[in-house]
Amino acid sequence: MKVVAMIPARLEASRFPKKLIQDLNGKTVIERTFQAAVETGLFHEVYVVTDAQEIGSLFNQNQVIYSEKEHETGSDRLAEAAAKIEADVIVNVQGDEPFIDTQSLCLLVDVFKKDADEQIDLASLKTPIEDEAQINNPNVVKVICDQNDFAMYFSRSAIPYNRAQLNGVLHYKHIGVYAFRKDALIEFSKLEIKALEAAEKIEAIRFLEHNRTMKMVTTQIDNVGIDTPEDLERARLKLKAQA
Repeated sequence: MKVVAMIPARLEASRFPKKLIQDLNGKTVIERTFQAAVETGLFHEVYVVTDAQEIGSLFNQNQVIYSEKEHETGSDRLAEAAAKIEADVIVNVQGDEPFIDTQSLCLLVDVFKKDADEQIDLASLKTPIEDEAQINNPNVVKVICDQNDFAMYFSRSAIPYNRAQLNGVLHYKHIGVYAFRKDALIEFSKLEIKALEAAEKIEAIRFLEHNRTMKMVTTQIDNVGIDTPEDLERARLKLKAQA
């Protein structure tokens, strides 16, 4: 099984423009993410997929696939690139997640190694959260699953909403790392964006609205994603502490 990592890299993010080329202790954010993906040792190849020369110029020519069209989401961008390469499974590594860890990615890839009947189209990561600020933060995407850990819904709101104030109600943060079968990724970009995805601005909902199967894998490692300048400063401190 050939497993390839792709990193969608859009220059003008709405909340933090040009965040991927911000300095993160001597290298840009996107370079740190690329390096972390390579160092896992899980992938036959790692590509940055971008429409921006400013990002592409940071890498060797054989490490970059340039987008030819405008795209709504990172996964749409990867779908265009996927048609140009040979792969069985493509892992979408978010460009603003420079601390993604090998253990979590290994769990994600294992989903497909164990799925001999190829019933699973897509897998992604979740991690438990208890902090009320995170649970209620619209920048933190939450996910609820059925008893077999297949995704039921994603939201920026607190789900489940604990109206009864019960003890032991679990909340999970969605970590935006996806693993697709190649054919499922290419098909993803052809699916219509429906009302729920449009409202929440969460691309994973598109799969659910079109009755596709998405397996969620629990990890205890909550990586530092970079959505704001404050996140970038926290990332700098974390990297310095690891040095």
